[in-house]
Amino acid sequence: MDGDRALPWVRLLGGSLCAVLAGSLAACSGNGHRGGAVVQADRAHCGRGWSDPRAGTRTLLVHNGDSAAAEVDLIDPSSGAIYAELEGVGPGTTRTMRVTLGGGTYAFWCFPEGGHPVTGPKVKVDGPAGGPAVRPVTQNDLFPALRSYRAYVTKGLGVLRDRVDALRDAVRSGDLDAARARWLPAHLAYERLGAAYGTFGDHAGKIDGRPAGLPDGVRDPGFTGFRRVEHGLWHGESASSLRKPADRLADDVRALIADFPREQIDPSDLGLRAHEILENTVQFELTGKSDQGSGTALATAAANLEGTRAVLDPMRPVLKPRMDLTGIDTWLDRTSRLLDAQHRHGKWTPLDELSTTDRERINGAVGELVERLSSVATVAAVRRTS
Repeated sequence: MDGDRALPWVRLLGGSLCAVLAGSLAACSGNGHRGGAVVQADRAHCGRGWSDPRAGTRTLLVHNGDSAAAEVDLIDPSSGAIYAELEGVGPGTTRTMRVTLGGGTYAFWCFPEGGHPVTGPKVKVDGPAGGPAVRPVTQNDLFPALRSYRAYVTKGLGVLRDRVDALRDAVRSGDLDAARARWLPAHLAYERLGAAYGTFGDHAGKIDGRPAGLPDGVRDPGFTGFRRVEHGLWHGESASSLRKPADRLADDVRALIADFPREQIDPSDLGLRAHEILENTVQFELTGKSDQGSGTALATAAANLEGTRAVLDPMRPVLKPRMDLTGIDTWLDRTSRLLDAQHRHGKWTPLDELSTTDRERINGAVGELVERLSSVATVAAVRRTS
């Protein structure tokens, strides 16, 4: 898609608000001079130099003459709502901000590293009213969503423990058919935890790490967890050889459960994780890189989709006043239907058995959803307002 168009959602491009709500204002950042007014971004002259404030599409040159890098936003001075932003404008450098302005009052907001934010002079633009800006999200805004999500994860960890115990018991009993049947429900219980991945630290690698990068690959002692057990179950290993990996998986899950109450989920990570969950799905599941023989990558993708919904839903009260979620919801439902269609008679279609058409449709839908979810990461990023 063209990042310079006004779109009905906000997209993340190079850390900037690249389009703000249908028809209001689009902004993209780049480097170098392309002509247009030079706006100062240092703390002594923030917003000075905007000499041609007219409606329409404009390219503003933002110059930071300060000794520290700065974030520079174009805001509604009455509310602090953001129309466009540039992050990390280095000292002595100039960046471009391409904006499409509607009628209204604007101001530049400059926040140097290690300093205090400064709001520049108000500038009035004549013309038809522009669309809404995005009100900054604070940590307090996200705390209710965070509490709800922690409760979801805590409950999910209990389900994970019980299913991993059932898997371990099947391996201990020597019934590998039962172990294969129990592996997927246990693994999906982990995959549905979604945004908590970034909080699990070393536990994540122990529980669901891949052999890629390990010196001895699948034979490396550092290859543990679900994928280690999966490899053994679908590559002819004996029950006795899988007993230790299955026991360790159960122990590692219990260690995670014991540690989780002390772990902190950064509220600002919630929106980012909503995007990253399916980004990882594209990278690892839809390419088959994670699969160790079970052929259940599409089941994992469906669980990742559930995890995405689980982190997105508690955030809706914060997001709805700031962006249109209709497109995201449409693509969530469409992707879910495409994946569910590959679950027939209790069995998931392996990636290598997908028709070319089905594979293209799934890849396209998940890719589109990943792009749209980048908007959530942008809007829900915690920003300082003072």
